Amino acid sequence: MNPPKCDEMDYINFLIAAQNVFSSVEASRTHPAEDEPPAHDAYTRLLKRLPPDSKMLWQEVEPMIERKVGVLVIDDTTLDKPYASKIALVTQHWSGKHGRVVKGINLISLVWSDTVCRLPCDFRIYNKAQDGLSKNDHFRDMLQQAAEHGFEPELVAFDSWYSGLPNLKQLRNLGWHWLTQLKSNREVSIDRTGNRPIREIFIPIQGCLVHLKGYGWIKVFRTVGTNGDAEYWATSKLAMTIEEAAFYALDAWQVEVYHRGIKQYTGIENAQYRLEISQRNHIGLAIRAFVRLEFHRLHSGISWFEAKTSIIRSAIRQYLAHPTITLQPTA
Repeated sequence: MNPPKCDEMDYINFLIAAQNVFSSVEASRTHPAEDEPPAHDAYTRLLKRLPPDSKMLWQEVEPMIERKVGVLVIDDTTLDKPYASKIALVTQHWSGKHGRVVKGINLISLVWSDTVCRLPCDFRIYNKAQDGLSKNDHFRDMLQQAAEHGFEPELVAFDSWYSGLPNLKQLRNLGWHWLTQLKSNREVSIDRTGNRPIREIFIPIQGCLVHLKGYGWIKVFRTVGTNGDAEYWATSKLAMTIEEAAFYALDAWQVEVYHRGIKQYTGIENAQYRLEISQRNHIGLAIRAFVRLEFHRLHSGISWFEAKTSIIRSAIRQYLAHPTITLQPTA
C-alpha cells in the first residue's frame, strides 16, 4: 500500500494560511511540493481516515494548561451552514449572532481560561438524531473527561441552558464550584416559607444565600444586562463577592472570544464536505489550527488577525512589484 501523500499537519497548516477558500481542492493547489503534489482526493481521503475525536487536541494542549488553576467554561455555538442541503450534521439551531433559528452544526466546547489565554480542551458535536445524546449529556461527559484528565479548576462556568439539576449535582459530586445564570422563573426559597420564582426575591447588591429547589444552598446576584433585563447569577461558592463574580464572568466570556476566533480565522464553518466523518475531522483540525494561533499569540504578542495577514503580505508585495493582471496598451 502506498503511503498517504498528505497528513493532518498539511491540512492544519493550510487552514492557518488560507484566507477565504477552505477546501480539499484549494489545499491541493497550494501544497508546496513541486513534484507531484497531492491531489485533492488525497485530502478528502485524509478527512475520512482520521479518528473523529478530541484525543489529539488534548495531547497538544495538555502541556500548555495548569489543571489546578483557572476556569473551565462550557458553551455551544452554531456553525452557520445557510445553503447546506446534503451536508451531514446540519440541523436547525438557535443562533445568538442572528437572533433566530438558522441552519448549521452545533458545536459544544470546553475551554480553559486563566484570563490571559483561552485554550480548547474538548469538544462535542450535537447530533441527537443519530447518537441520542442531548447537549446536557455532552456537558456531563466532557466534565467527567476533564476530571479524568486531572483538572481541579477554581470553578466551572456555563450559561443557563446547562443549569439543570443533574448538571449541578454532577459538579457537586466532582467537588467543583460553579458559576452560571438562572432563569427568572427558577424556584428558590430564602426563608423556608416555600419556593417561589427567583424574580420575586429581593436580592441586595452584595448578593444573598437562597435554597435552590432540588439542590441546596447557593449564592445569587442580581445584575442588569445590556438589554435592560434582570440577570440572575448563581454560584455554589457561598463566600463569593460580587467583585469576584464579575471577575469570573469575564473568564466565562472568553468562550465567546474563542468561538469568534475559530470562525473568523480557521475556516471552521466553510468546509462543504457532505460526509459526517469529514465534517467532524475538518472541525477538529480547525480547532487544532486555532490552538497554534493562540500559542503564537501568547508567545509573540501578535494577534490572530495579524498572524493570518502576515502570511500573505509578502505574496502581495511581490505581486505589486510585478503585477500580471493589467490592461494591455491599445496604442
